[in-house]
Amino acid sequence: MASASSAPGEIRVASPAGRWVVLTTVLGSGMAMLDSTVINVALPRIGEDLGTDMAALQWTANAYMLTLAGLILLGGALGDRYGRRRVFLVGVVWFAAASLLCGIAPNAGVLIAARALQGVGGALLTPGSLALIQAGFHPDDRARAVGR
Repeated sequence: MASASSAPGEIRVASPAGRWVVLTTVLGSGMAMLDSTVINVALPRIGEDLGTDMAALQWTANAYMLTLAGLILLGGALGDRYGRRRVFLVGVVWFAAASLLCGIAPNAGVLIAARALQGVGGALLTPGSLALIQAGFHPDDRARAVGR
């Protein structure tokens, strides 16, 4: 995400590398957080399309939040151990693949499982987004980068 010439803790928000890091981390964590609430709008239509009951719809919403909340600390620890950028990118790809699976789910069971997998992806990418900013940006720019 940062250029090879940028030393850790030296990226500036106004630089091209800084704008790129802020953009990717905001988009990554934003899609994970948006997905936790946007499903509520679609639940009635999902119930109609899949012919499912209220309990399955509740699990559709809760499966994501349970795995996200339950694994977010693990996601941060994995980022510390294997590299923030690597775990963030794995989380984004994982989240996108699980989102595709949600979109093609033929029944409520597959949808619930895919939502749980989305939560795993979110748990991998969410802590990495702030960690990338904390580790990469110059101390004078960190608050500004997080605030964007």
